[in-house]
Amino acid sequence: MSEPAIALDGVHKAFRGHAVLRGVDLAIARGETFTILGGSGSGKSVCLKHMIGLLRADAGRVRVLGTDATELREVQWVPLRRRCGMVFQGAALFDSLTVYENVAYPLREHLDVAEPRIAERVAACLDAVGLPGVERMLPAELSGGMRKRVGVARAIALEPELIFYDEPTTGLDPANARRIAELIAELNRRLAVTSVVVTHDLELCFAVSDRLGLLKGGRIAALGSVEEMRASSHPDVRAYFAGVQDVGDEDEERGQAHGS
Repeated sequence: MSEPAIALDGVHKAFRGHAVLRGVDLAIARGETFTILGGSGSGKSVCLKHMIGLLRADAGRVRVLGTDATELREVQWVPLRRRCGMVFQGAALFDSLTVYENVAYPLREHLDVAEPRIAERVAACLDAVGLPGVERMLPAELSGGMRKRVGVARAIALEPELIFYDEPTTGLDPANARRIAELIAELNRRLAVTSVVVTHDLELCFAVSDRLGLLKGGRIAALGSVEEMRASSHPDVRAYFAGVQDVGDEDEERGQAHGS
């Protein structure tokens, strides 16, 4: 593998004495869609937050897009985050702002461009997620699936190299969940980005992933392509795919209550 988009090397994280990550080793290749699976409280979101600089490791190293981000201060993360997009679990739209202003927000925050250019970019992003012409609507006027897609439009506004998806199908009905899966796959093909997906949704995982890793006991317990993982005889993988997702994760769940 050439230099990975993201590399975690022996990453540890604990909250109030409860260890959540216990030495995570992981390398995500540029251009791939990598999915992190794990039971409730296994530390999936904690792992993702280290990749975007929202948490700092207690031990270990974190590299993002060729930069050693382990010790970066918040101000030093700003230029690195400009190269990343984040789709939050609840879409995290500003309720008082129109769809236009929500998608325009990162453009105004990070770029010095004229309003016609912003309008052009907002329209292009909304078209990319299948929502042309909704600029004047408020988030409250949108369905849950539409809000998620607006969240994706905002995440791609700065033409990122990396896109992070935190439980992107949570709370959606099966039809909208499939639309989000199709959108993730289409954007990865069209934009040639690296995508990291945190989810417990196996249908989403199988639809979009190049590789996936199972987080168990604070470490990556198993790693491989969808086909390799589905055929795996590893007991944790077999148990997870059979739906026994929470066995043995009590310590992580307590830690997550404090940290994620």
